[in-house]
Amino acid sequence: MGWEKGAIRSYMLLKSKEASFSDVVRILFSNDIKIRKNFVDCPKDTRENFPPRWPIFVSLVAQKSLQIVSKPMAKVGTAIERRLNLLSGRDPDRTSPTFVSMVGLMDDRVELDSSIKYGDPRYNSVLSMMAAKISYENENYIKSTVEDHWKMEFLGSYNFWNDYQEKSSTQAFMLRDKATDHNIIVVAFKGTEPFDADSWLSDVDLSWYELYGVGRTHRGFMKALGLQKNVGFPKEIDQDDNHPPSAYYAIREMLKQLLAKDDRARYILTGHSLGGALAILFPAILALHGEKLLLERFEGVYTFGQPRVGDKEFAEYMEQNLIDYNIRYFRLVYSNDIVPRLPYDDKTLMFKHFGPCVFYNSFYEGEIVSEEPNRNYFSLQEAIPMWTNAVWELIRSFVIGKIEGPFYKESTLQKGFRVFGLVVPGISAHSTQDYVNATRLGSPDLFSQHRIRSDE
Repeated sequence: MGWEKGAIRSYMLLKSKEASFSDVVRILFSNDIKIRKNFVDCPKDTRENFPPRWPIFVSLVAQKSLQIVSKPMAKVGTAIERRLNLLSGRDPDRTSPTFVSMVGLMDDRVELDSSIKYGDPRYNSVLSMMAAKISYENENYIKSTVEDHWKMEFLGSYNFWNDYQEKSSTQAFMLRDKATDHNIIVVAFKGTEPFDADSWLSDVDLSWYELYGVGRTHRGFMKALGLQKNVGFPKEIDQDDNHPPSAYYAIREMLKQLLAKDDRARYILTGHSLGGALAILFPAILALHGEKLLLERFEGVYTFGQPRVGDKEFAEYMEQNLIDYNIRYFRLVYSNDIVPRLPYDDKTLMFKHFGPCVFYNSFYEGEIVSEEPNRNYFSLQEAIPMWTNAVWELIRSFVIGKIEGPFYKESTLQKGFRVFGLVVPGISAHSTQDYVNATRLGSPDLFSQHRIRSDE
């Protein structure tokens, strides 16, 4: 009996809820595969290929810690955001068009760069990054920004169902940038919020699913996109009226309807952090399902601080489909941002990036490279250079507004985040602040040099 494309072929799932902290510690002191079997669910023929002890230990400890602090973390985050909005003169009501999340409090810029117009190679990247940034906000804030500041059409903000978490935990919004010479639809996936433990759980989980015809992909990201429990990604599903639709299936249908109304219309997918992972996984499933119309009307994928999402087989699958359908894929990485360097890419873990990387240093000078420098982050020889760079970023935060103009002036919260970056270099580099700056201050030539394979 053959496999159906999109079906789950194999898997390796870490069972964090079923192990106590003392059980997890035992992993570090025993090579007994039976012990690891207690924390890992996988087919029998996969057990001999378990990851080594230390990645399993780190992932399980991180997951269990997040599960413990999930509710208090959300309550504290809500209280902090309400208080900071009140202090800044904003409406503390979370549904207000003036209320902003912690991401918005650190970087409250909403205006597009009027000097970068459609036709400029940077235009799509600038619009994509700003859309990715405001995707962290509530529906009324997004609608107000899109309509009042950008003078574009707001198409909707959505909460999508996660079949594994059994709740609506994936968010995205859509806009249309329509003029006489273009009609571009932008789909922006929301990334990981600072106080959202569920999203962080997806990020730190090393579990994977292997889909027939695709390769191995990160479990948490695929669940957020709409992987169906115990099934995979069938081309069609029966919608459960008891909860909202899953992200992939709902967005796919909305795009079909929008594109059918205008032969000129094309669309962009974008996202920051976790949102970037969802943005690049979306066309992977479109290709799997042979969605020719949607693949041919694809303007491009722009991701910012995107983590790795799959293995070598998945990378090869994606590069071939990007070529076949001429899809432009820009993976932007700023300086020492830790997130694009996770999960690890080494002989023990199978996660790989694919396609060239648009890499920016801390002076916002960009180049196209096959892989960001210090690809796995934790390196003794890179520790001092990373710390030195974090010191420079803190100094820069006090002077960039005077050098580049008031638009680039950093908030007090952002400067505080830079201080934290002295303790853990690469954390503050993941902020939207630097990605917005990079798309505007970086060379436009980078987006004219589009390549699909990293070795071209």
